[in-house]
Amino acid sequence: MVADSEDYHEIDSLAVHREDVVSAFETNRTPGPRAVLRVTPPFAGRERARLHVESEEEYAEDPRPLHVDPATLLDFEGVPAYPSAAETEDDLRADPDREYSIERHHATHTDRVADWRETVGEAIVASAELDGRQGSHRVQILALG
Repeated sequence: MVADSEDYHEIDSLAVHREDVVSAFETNRTPGPRAVLRVTPPFAGRERARLHVESEEEYAEDPRPLHVDPATLLDFEGVPAYPSAAETEDDLRADPDREYSIERHHATHTDRVADWRETVGEAIVASAELDGRQGSHRVQILALG
């Protein structure tokens, strides 16, 4: 999703940092402020989108910054569900070869979240549609990091 902007058709390629996309996508799993990738005008052929938390503020200037939903930059095929702490605990308690401990639970869950984040970071698409008042516009996505 992109905030309305009269000039977003100028963009040919959009550079995003993998960590920003993953962090925004992870943030949006829960209620609360939405995270987006923001592109600040003036717009040119090559742009960089940075992590931004949306607020209720209205932009007075025109053109307004573009707000790109991180989900539009991901191919969900092969991306597992976010690991829950409860599932991690269940798996550890069911393992007859290992004794459950809070420390092991924490370490295992931290590893599972890190693996999930890496998988999501690898699922960034090569191109995506930016949609606004003047219709959709396909851009090349360049994943950094």
